[in-house]
Amino acid sequence: MVPFIDLTRRYQLFEPELFDVVRRVTASGRVLLGDELDALEHELAEALGVAHVVGVASGASAIELALVACGVRPGDEVIVPALTAVPTASAVCAVGAVPVPADVDVSTAGLDVDATQRAITARTTAIIPVHLYGRAVDVEPFLGLGPTVIEDAAQAQGARAGVAGRAAALSFYPTKNLGGIGDGGAVLTDDASLAADVRIRRQHGMTEQYVHEAVSQNFRMSEIEAGWLRVQLAVLDAATQRRRSIAGHYRAAAPWLEWQADHPDHVYHLCVAKVADREVFRAMMTSAGVGTSVHYPLSIGQQPAYRSFLREPTPVADDWAARSVSLPCFPELTDAEVEHVAEALAASGS
Repeated sequence: MVPFIDLTRRYQLFEPELFDVVRRVTASGRVLLGDELDALEHELAEALGVAHVVGVASGASAIELALVACGVRPGDEVIVPALTAVPTASAVCAVGAVPVPADVDVSTAGLDVDATQRAITARTTAIIPVHLYGRAVDVEPFLGLGPTVIEDAAQAQGARAGVAGRAAALSFYPTKNLGGIGDGGAVLTDDASLAADVRIRRQHGMTEQYVHEAVSQNFRMSEIEAGWLRVQLAVLDAATQRRRSIAGHYRAAAPWLEWQADHPDHVYHLCVAKVADREVFRAMMTSAGVGTSVHYPLSIGQQPAYRSFLREPTPVADDWAARSVSLPCFPELTDAEVEHVAEALAASGS
């Protein structure tokens, strides 16, 4: 069976470097907010073409802190795509604001501009486009709509340089393209005051020892996580090229599938297509020895905890949720495994 993902391969490949990180951190005696995180923030800023990077505890906390730093307050409305991982919406709720799901584009699965415009009210203070599955969304059209734009780039590390909105959020969840040894995230921005605010808020709102000038919780990243991410950042470009090669091979083998629209900056965190009957297709892949997954089986408006936030139907997002299938697409796949998946895809159309 070709696994959908196997993180043990990555850990085994970089085991010596991981041990070096642990030795450095334990020898320093500082396991939080130390030299590893400082170095990671500077290296990420250079690699991603932004002025400021602030490492935090998770991708969801990165969105939450960015929202607060951008002035989103309880009762405000924030437009989110109806097709996304739930943390995009839960982060909005965490600051007391209201997530408003808007429909997505039929080919890209990214937030639809027209649906977003319809969703804007006098209470809308932010829009969160999501670079879903690693495909960069064109943020420019959202910038002219009025509300602050915060990019959810949790699945799109390295997709493009810079931040188009006021801030962007990264996730370093272990399965991500830049995946951690635990949870982690970062806020990216060119705004020095916003970055400074996030730095204060990631540590209980503390400006100096036991002096708290903002009400906030703990959003710190561990030093071991930061050190591991530095190791992975060094090979991110090569890993991205491998993902693109794998996805290209699959798409060529089964051009009749409804693939997510390609893009020059697509980093293929996930390689996703819509199929006529998902259960039949997945069973066929399993029989052929190919593992698959689903991202995501329910749109935000279909989630029991979030149904009350839905203002208008989101049929395109619901269709993606009902028919999408994710295929194995991680850099450590062997050439033989990639070919096996491609042959199974080719056979699925016969």
